[in-house]
Amino acid sequence: MPKKKNKKGKPEVHDELKGFDIKINEFGEITSNFEVDQLNEFLDDNVEDKKLKEVDQKKASEDEDTETNSAD
Repeated sequence: MPKKKNKKGKPEVHDELKGFDIKINEFGEITSNFEVDQLNEFLDDNVEDKKLKEVDQKKASEDEDTETNSAD
């Protein structure tokens, strides 16, 4: 297996996350320069939750089934 090359420089990030830095210290604790609430708000606005999408689709299909059954 070939070794992975270390990437140099900083990765490209969303404009709202400019300056975001996250590290894991020697105790395994995650440290960041952004508040957790600020990160959660960004993720809620910009990332689609797959689990919630599946629940919504199941609910919609169940609603369609009950509508077709009640029409009979």
